[in-house]
Amino acid sequence: MSRVRPVPGGRAVEVEPERVEGWIARFATRHGAVQTRVGEHEVVITAADGASATFTTRGGASVAEVIANLTAPRRIGLVLVRLGGHSVGVAFGGKVELSATDRKQVHGRIRAGGWSQQRFARRREGQARVALQAAADDVFRVLVPRIAELDGVVLGGDWQALDVLRNDRRLSDVFAKAEDRVLDVPEPRRAILDEAAERARCVEIVIQDTGATGAEPDRMDTGEGA
Repeated sequence: MSRVRPVPGGRAVEVEPERVEGWIARFATRHGAVQTRVGEHEVVITAADGASATFTTRGGASVAEVIANLTAPRRIGLVLVRLGGHSVGVAFGGKVELSATDRKQVHGRIRAGGWSQQRFARRREGQARVALQAAADDVFRVLVPRIAELDGVVLGGDWQALDVLRNDRRLSDVFAKAEDRVLDVPEPRRAILDEAAERARCVEIVIQDTGATGAEPDRMDTGEGA
């Protein structure tokens, strides 16, 4: 599995923790000899051609220790929300242990003018509030009682919808454990939650080609190489 998304100055790729060591070796093969700096919170790899790769650690004083910590199973809370739908769960080692998924009707936008459009907009806003309230209630019911058991929380879906949930005081402890990344997911369903549980295990590596060849990413840089 490999997911790539653009970031300022480069791209970010999701790599399974068991493949990180091999990914680093392929990065060095593609870009030249590397220097590796293991910091308190991140590993920064700088190649001979100026390309760099950075990823967040979970502790460790060496690359070997970092990778050992990354591969250790974790219990993760998952919150996937898009307007009208949500899926919430707890996963351990990439497998969902419990979950709640729901879908509420929220009408799409229309371009008609006049009072009809205003009434439609009010109805849509009301539907959106109901849907997001249902999502917040499920996050509260599924994750809050288990917050002490969670090693982290991974979010996914629509930023605006997630921000509404973030402002719910009941969920402050959940969002305090949330990682910075937000998974790009389609309409949340149970199958999407299962996929997100696997992706939550992945290490997100940010690749920047500043000063490098500027070539398009290939299989080595996206983690798809052998």
